[in-house]
Parts: sequence; structure tokens; C-alpha cells
Amino acid sequence: MSACVPTRPADPTRTDESSRTHPPHSPPPAPRRRFRVTGADLSASAAVFLIALPLSLGIALATGAPLQSGLVAAAVGGLVAGRLGGSPLQVSGPAAGLTVVTADLIHRYGWRTTCAITVIAGIAQLALGCLRVARTALAVSPAVVHGMLAGIGVTIAVAQLHIVLGGTPQSAVLDNLRALPAQLARVDTAALFLSLLTLAVLFAWPRIPGRAGRALRRVPAALVAVACATATAASAGIAVTKVDLPSWSSHALAGLAGLAGGPVLGIAAAVLTVTLVCSVQSLLGAVAVDKLASAKPALRPEVRRSDLDRELLGQGAANVVSGALGGLPVAGVAVRSAANVNAGGESRNSTMLHGVWVVVAALLLVPVLDLIPLASLAALVMAVGIQMVSLHHIRTVTRHREALVYAVTTLGVVVLGVLGGVGLGIAVAVGVALHRLARTRITHTVDGEDATGGGGTHLVRVRGQLTFLAVPRLSRVLHQVPQGADCVVELDGSFMDHAAFEALQDWQKAHVAQGGSVEVTGRAGARIAEPATASHSCCRPWTPWRNHHCDRPQPEAGAPPERGGGHQLASGISAFQRNTAPHVRDELARLAREGQRPTQLFLTCADSRVVTSMITSSGPGDLFVVRNVGNLVPLPGAEGGDDSVAAAIEYAVDVLKVQSITVCGHSGCGAMQALLTGPPEGGAQTPLKRWLRHGLPSLARVADENQPWARLAGRAPADAVEQLCLTNVVQQLEHLRAHESVARRLQQGTLELHGMYFHVGEAQAYLLTERPDEVFDQVAPAGELRPA
Repeated sequence: MSACVPTRPADPTRTDESSRTHPPHSPPPAPRRRFRVTGADLSASAAVFLIALPLSLGIALATGAPLQSGLVAAAVGGLVAGRLGGSPLQVSGPAAGLTVVTADLIHRYGWRTTCAITVIAGIAQLALGCLRVARTALAVSPAVVHGMLAGIGVTIAVAQLHIVLGGTPQSAVLDNLRALPAQLARVDTAALFLSLLTLAVLFAWPRIPGRAGRALRRVPAALVAVACATATAASAGIAVTKVDLPSWSSHALAGLAGLAGGPVLGIAAAVLTVTLVCSVQSLLGAVAVDKLASAKPALRPEVRRSDLDRELLGQGAANVVSGALGGLPVAGVAVRSAANVNAGGESRNSTMLHGVWVVVAALLLVPVLDLIPLASLAALVMAVGIQMVSLHHIRTVTRHREALVYAVTTLGVVVLGVLGGVGLGIAVAVGVALHRLARTRITHTVDGEDATGGGGTHLVRVRGQLTFLAVPRLSRVLHQVPQGADCVVELDGSFMDHAAFEALQDWQKAHVAQGGSVEVTGRAGARIAEPATASHSCCRPWTPWRNHHCDRPQPEAGAPPERGGGHQLASGISAFQRNTAPHVRDELARLAREGQRPTQLFLTCADSRVVTSMITSSGPGDLFVVRNVGNLVPLPGAEGGDDSVAAAIEYAVDVLKVQSITVCGHSGCGAMQALLTGPPEGGAQTPLKRWLRHGLPSLARVADENQPWARLAGRAPADAVEQLCLTNVVQQLEHLRAHESVARRLQQGTLELHGMYFHVGEAQAYLLTERPDEVFDQVAPAGELRPA
């Protein structure tokens, strides 16, 4: 075997199709785009359709609209919003979040006028999309959005409870609560039985254990629950009110004439409410879909990232069409969108196909749909309403100290309606933000004070935002520090205005001039000019002994260690305790209670320049990391194998149940250089040489003419070392597949393998594509497109 593998020369005689048919300096014409439906899109559309069909009927029932209006909205949401929207994988249709708004509009103005309001709201969305203000909706506090959904969920659940009990709901929540005792006194046992059966199947179906349960869970629980109730009612001859889909020839369309007789302010408020709720829910849903899609690297970049302005245009067009055809208002729906992504949807074709299936069902399955008991649909929608009061959201807003905003918004929606509740929630959110901005805690303590009360370091802690309102208190506390004393000012806030900056800087200069020392730490400390005693503050968060570039000379290779190394380590730990620990303590405490649940095993080199948490933007509990020389994975049973790597793989895959494994190589790898300069075959077998023998298959892979060479997208490897570094990643992925636990999970489809290459000098990461030619694609910064 050759000790050094030369770079494979390019063949000057080789020509491809593009070079024969196009001049060398003219780009080839763009390929024609063809409509192509993949098997993944087809199966995903079927899964979404099976969820959308019963929910669309149930939401229409909950609003008091004609039942076929739910099918119209589902079809239009799939076809129009799916084709024109900016979030390819988001599924639109009648949403539970719009149920209360639509029901109130139908009660006040009638169904035809409600359709007209939907059309005008769609036009308003089109105007907002043209103005490119979509991201403005993301400025609404999540506590307000979650509170709005919770209030709508409570309203839905209380209203549908009357239908579950065999009665008729009132138009307002308080009226429904007052009528509930009387309704309980005259329960329709048949309707209650079918409702309880629906709920039992709905909650039990996802919990069926074993391999059979895994196969059965592919059928949506909502469809199974409604089908069971329908079959039971039909086979047992239970007399209950059922779905009644009238002929499409009598379907009511929008009544624009009804707007002229309605109150102008009332109609305007209705349009504003529908526009606000539809837009905010759709845009937030698009952001959530992007998060789901980002976890699937096989998807194309344009699918994983939404165009929010285009999404607003698509939703507006869908509402115009839906309202004109007599359908419910349309918005992005989280449940259906998540099902689309999880079912393997790859493009907007899956969303559009689900709309096609809804049209087919509305035209051909009317006799079957007419057998569904209304009590079963009411129970389904009631369960959806209950799930909208999310315990996860409550814990999140409580952790961020926004429980008051959430509670006020929820109660406001229940009592005042959606628009009034959201307005009240926004007002409280603004008040809370102003209170935090003005509330600043400033304390003064002394560490290491001697028996006479002298000496020691004075610590001034500032908690909260440092604005001009806090300057008097800050100045008073700072002047309590004696002249000539050592002082640390710890800033724990994300904002400091000009007045506070000048006050702190002026005091700092005066205190240093009087013989004292000042060290400013914290997130805002970088804005303060520090005296010469803290000359290396430029190196935060990396200090010179961690090889961060600064004016301190670095020790030469092989030089004796500097004195005080332990002090430097202790200083770094002390800085962590002071600056970082307060911000991560709550999260680490949660992980200590709940245990680690990482989703990824990250196997990389032990090189000190590869900082895994930095290049992956990960934190505590995110990655299960295995590091060794050369990021090698010994084959099972290999001579001189290392059980520590195999044990880590087995533990991560079988115990921690990680969802992906990433092998990360890097540029300038010393292990790969050692393999090229002298393979570890002869001579004394040191531990390092024995270990590097696991890299010999990578060396052989590079030398094999029949193997495709791994390369970087856009350029060839710089030299033979980089070529081997890239090839080694591909080879170690093959070694991973030989491990029993990995092979089993791959066969089950519950584990993914990824290759990664980090170029140290460029600070650039590359990901191995799924193509057979082993190309590493450059990862673009957030907000930029991936290079071609």
C-alpha cells in the first residue's frame, strides 16, 4: 500500500453533455420543471386526508355552519394555499382556532354574510402580503398566542359538551356554563354513549403497545374513533342525530349584499378579527413547520424554509376562494401540518393532493358521511379543544414569568371574545415588558473582608435592564465602594442605555484614577472600556491559554509548561460560576431531575480546535459526544478494537434512543496526516499506532480506483490530507452500519446517519448529501441560501 496517495488528475479529454452542446462561457438553460408526485408525497397526502376529513366536518358542526362548508375549506386550503403559499409543507384548512370567531359571526350576521366577511379578510391578507409585513406578526408575545388558543379551546370544549350530552349549545361561553346543570338533568344516553366511545378510542388508539400497535397507529386516531362510533350506531340501530349533507346544488355562497345592511363598525371589527387570527395562526404555524422540517436533512433547502410573505398571500387567496364558494375561513393547521411532515411529505404536492382527496370524498362519499353521528364529531372537536389548553405551553410561559399574560388572554377570550381577549393580552404583555424595563435590582456585597472591616473585593450586582431610571440608584451604590478598593461590577441584563453607560464609565475612570481597580463582567460588560489591570478582557469568552488570538504570546511547541496553569484553570472555572452558571442553572437542574435525553450521537476527533457545542449551536443535554483520535469507529470484533467506542454507540442507540448519529471529520487532522506519512504496520506498536490501524480502510478506500472520491461541493479537496479526511468520514459511516444496534435501528427506520466535515481555517461546516457521489455540501448561514 502506498504511504501517500496523490491527488487524482483531471482528464483533459473528458467531456460531458453540457460541454458538447453549450459554449464554455454560456450557462446551460434552466431545466424545465415537471410536475412529479413521489411515493412519499402520495402516502403523506393520504395520511393528512384521513385526519382532515372528520376534523373538517366537526369544526363546521361546532361553528353552526353548513357541514359541507368544512369540506370546501379543506379542499381550498389544500389546493389554493398549498399551491400559492410560502410554506410548502404546511397544510391549511378549517382550523379549530377559528371556531369561536366563525360561530360568533354566524350568530350575529348569518352564514352568507360570514362568507362575505371571509372574502374581505382574504383580500386584507393579500394586501398585507404585498406590503411584506408578515414577520410583524411574529412580534406578538407567544404567551398571548398560547393564551388565545387556550381561550378558544375552553370555548369549544364547553360548547361541544352540550352536543355530547344530546343538547344544543348557546352562542356564548357564559350562557353555556349557566345552561349546563339543566342539560345534565336531561342527558341523551345514546348520544353520550357514542361520544364516550369516540373519546375512548381517540385516546386509546395511540397507546396500543407492541409491533401491532406500531402498525395500527399509522391510521389516524380521529378517523378510527369516528368510524367506530359510526359502525356501532349503524349496526346497533341507535337513533341519534347524524350528519346531513344537503345537495351541492343548494349550497349557499357568499352574500355580499348582506354587508350593506350590517353595522359598519361591526363588519370592520369582524374582518379585522378574522384577518388577525388567520394570519397569526398561519405564520406561527409556518415557523413551527420549519422547525420540524429542519430535523429532516433529506428535504430540499427550499422546502425546509418558509417565505412568510408568500405564505400570507397564499392564505389570503385561499380565504377569498373559500368564502366565495361558501367555505369556512382558512388558516394553517398545526395537527395536519405535523402529520404531513412526519408522514414523509417532500413538497407542496402532498398538501395539494390532500385537497384533491377531500374533493373526491365530498363528491363520492356523501352516503357514507351521512351515517356519522353528530355526537361523535362533537366529542372529537371537544377533545381538540381540550388539547388546545397545552400544559407544555403553561410550563413554558411560567418559566419565562409570563403566566399573567397567558391567564389574562385566556380569560379575556372566554369572556370578551377573541379580539377583545387578544387586545387585553397585548396590553398586559406591554405592561409587563415596561415593568421589567424599569425594575432593576442593584446590590453591594464585600467578599474576603478582614476582621477590621477592611480589604476584600467589592461586588456590585445589577439585575435587570440598566436605563436612566436606574442611574440614581446605581450612582448611590457605586459611591459606597471605598477609594482604592478592588471592585467587580456584574451586569446581568441585555440592555444598557446611554445615560447608564456614561454614569458607569465616569465612575470607573474616577475610581481607577484614585488607585482602585474595576472589572466589569456580564453580557453587557463588553461595552465598558476597562483599565489596564484587565488587559485581556478582549479575549472573553476564550482566554489566551485556550489559544484565542490576542496580544499575549503563545507558548512554543515542546516548551515547558508555564507556571500558574492551575490558576488559569481555576480562573476559567471562576468565570463560568460568575457569568455562565446563573443563566444555565435552571436548565441543568431540570436535566438533573429528568435525566439526559439527547437526540444525537456526535462522534468527532479529539482535536482541541473542534468545539462541538460551538459549531452545532448546542447546549446541555443536546448531544451525546464521543471523541477519539481521528474520529474512528472500529469494526465489531476488529483486532485491537476499542470497546469504549462500541459501548458508547450501544448506549446511545439502545438506551438513550438517539435519532441520529453524526460522524464529524475536520481539516488538518493529525491522525490522517500520520496515516498518509507512514501507515502503522511495522515497527514498535505504540498505543497510537495500534489505534490508527482502524483508519487503514479509509486509506485503502482513497487508493481504490473503483470507489468514488468524496469531495466538497464547488471545489476539489485542497490536498491528499483533505481528501483522506473526507473519505474517512464516509468510511466510518460504513463501520457504524456494521454495529448490530445501529443496523437494527436503521432497518426499523428510526435512526439516521449523517456525515460532516468542519474546515477549521474557514470556520465552515459541510454536510454529506444523500447522493451516491459522496459530495459534502456547504452549510449556509441562517437567512442565506445554500450554495449550488
